Amino acid sequence: MKYIFFIFSITFFTQNAFAQYGKKALPPTNFEDTTPPPVPDYSNTDHWAALPEKEDMADLNPGNLKHGQDGAEVDVFFVHPTLYAGYRKGEDQWNADVNDAELNKEVDDSTIKNQASAFNLAGRVYAPRYRQAHIYSYYTPNQEAGKKALDLAYQDVKAAFKYYLKHYNEGRPFILASHSQGTTHTGRLMLEMVDNQPIREQLVVAYILGIPIPKDSLKTIPLCESAEQTGCYCAWRTWLKGHYPDNYDAAVEKNIAVTNPLTWRTDDAYAPKELNKGSVLRNFNKIKKNLVDAQVHQGILWASRPKILGARFFGKNYHIGDINLYYMNIRENAVQRVKAYLRR
Repeated sequence: MKYIFFIFSITFFTQNAFAQYGKKALPPTNFEDTTPPPVPDYSNTDHWAALPEKEDMADLNPGNLKHGQDGAEVDVFFVHPTLYAGYRKGEDQWNADVNDAELNKEVDDSTIKNQASAFNLAGRVYAPRYRQAHIYSYYTPNQEAGKKALDLAYQDVKAAFKYYLKHYNEGRPFILASHSQGTTHTGRLMLEMVDNQPIREQLVVAYILGIPIPKDSLKTIPLCESAEQTGCYCAWRTWLKGHYPDNYDAAVEKNIAVTNPLTWRTDDAYAPKELNKGSVLRNFNKIKKNLVDAQVHQGILWASRPKILGARFFGKNYHIGDINLYYMNIRENAVQRVKAYLRR
């Protein structure tokens, strides 16, 4: 069970990484052929992409909405996806350096702004920088090297969470949120540090998105079945309606957890786009209502192609839009679950 999230992550990215990222600068064949970057120091606020006490991209909101971090009773621990993909000079090591200012700006301007910000009405956002594994870790033929790179990244996420619990949390309830590689690590974190542990009682909800999560991965943390359920997790991977991942196996996929972010149920009932309260795309400041629908279908989430300029260039895998396409629904649901938790 310990590496179940890693195994399913490898499968997912093997099928889709070339289409999403292309083949750019790659790490050496063996993990040992590179020297890992310096270990992050989480007492250094520069090694956090978001903290409540500093101004950062997680404070932003589209449409001039306000964030609710000031005085919030709940925290959000967010783990960002892969931005280290071999596009820039020097991105040919197995793990990124948290002191890389250019990469950090890419993280902040993309995923912290467009994903972590979705949770800033529900609680105070903490997002660690970590030595994220190169995207090639997911589809390298040398799976041992890929596993070591992801293990190194996970050790940082685990260290950040421990630091957060010791120095920031003060016994407060918390939300876990993540996307893609962030979910590879957050799923494992939940398995090792939250599931069947006393701290599980502080978990409001987990949004672990973009990676297939087997329904039987966790012992005491169930898949959320309704909009106000707490102590549970939500999961989905978005695909264009009518399409499937390569090498799709329905027998395997039927055990993959999927939540419909428009209804917060797990049945296969169709949810029309009129239930979509707002997507956030390239123009972050503009909220696009009723853009896409949603339907749980055999281990994935189907969405119809949005009627916007350039939509055909999105391809079939809507992975990059797992949060953005349902931004306002996620934002409101996080608040809804916090209220339900505090009432309880």
